Amino acid sequence: MQDLWLRQIESFEAISQDDLARRVVLKLAAISRAGRMEPFLAQLAADGDVDEETKEKLAELGRDETLLLAVEDYLCRTDRLH
Repeated sequence: MQDLWLRQIESFEAISQDDLARRVVLKLAAISRAGRMEPFLAQLAADGDVDEETKEKLAELGRDETLLLAVEDYLCRTDRLH
C-alpha cells in the first residue's frame, strides 16, 4: 500500500514540474467540477485537429474525476509551499 502511495506522489510531483501537464490537469479538473466533462469529451472526439492518441489519453484522464481532483488538490497545496 505504501508503495502505491509513493508512486502516486511521485506522479503528482512529475505533473507539478511539467507546465503543460499541470495546465491540462487543472483545466480538466475545472471542467469536471463544473459538470461539463461529457460535453467536453464529445467535442474532443469530434475534433479533427486532435490526433487519436491524444484524444484517448485526455478522455481517460477526463473520466477519472477522483484522480483529477486529487492531483488538483496536490498541485494547489504544493504551489503554496514552493
